[in-house]
Amino acid sequence: MSHDDFATEPVEGLPELPPEGERILWQGRPAWWQLTWESLSVPWIAGYFVFLALWRFGAVFDLMPFGQAVGASVPFLILGALVIAGLMIVGFVQARSTMYTVTNKRIAMRIGAALTVTLNLPYTQVKNASLSLRKNGTGTIAIEPSSEMPLGYAMCWPHVRPWYIRNTQPALRCIPEAEKVARMIADSAEARVSMPQVERNDVGAAPVAAE
Repeated sequence: MSHDDFATEPVEGLPELPPEGERILWQGRPAWWQLTWESLSVPWIAGYFVFLALWRFGAVFDLMPFGQAVGASVPFLILGALVIAGLMIVGFVQARSTMYTVTNKRIAMRIGAALTVTLNLPYTQVKNASLSLRKNGTGTIAIEPSSEMPLGYAMCWPHVRPWYIRNTQPALRCIPEAEKVARMIADSAEARVSMPQVERNDVGAAPVAAE
């Protein structure tokens, strides 16, 4: 399911070359600003510091001249700008260190800025996928794995469906042309799941086809 990605990648985003018969259909990264905005709660943090500045202004407005009251509020706005700038750096690094890969057999997610991990999600172990689309065309495709693939929310963050902590759903976050990629995944998963697979039950037994 996962692979610690310390060796040189033979194909960007994959720890090893795809096996025979597997074709890469799409690769991409999150849109860094959209990822920062959504996963790092930039609107809420910006609003918090604006609230602090307004609260400070209201608290001192009757005690000092207008200009000094404004000056007393400005440090909160500067602090907020510094915090948001730091979050933008984090979001940019997260996006640049990420590579999502869609093949005809699986979804692979190379994630993690400090500790890089590659998640492999075969279509045969995916129960469902959902698309959340934005007006600008970017979107998030959340993958609901089978119970055989327990995943940790912290390990996958921010590449997860928000607030699905107990039943973690890894997600292709904030990707361009999300609707096109979702359709590609649906078609590939349908073809893969409907394909008979050969399994061997006992030593020496003949292989049988299983759906």
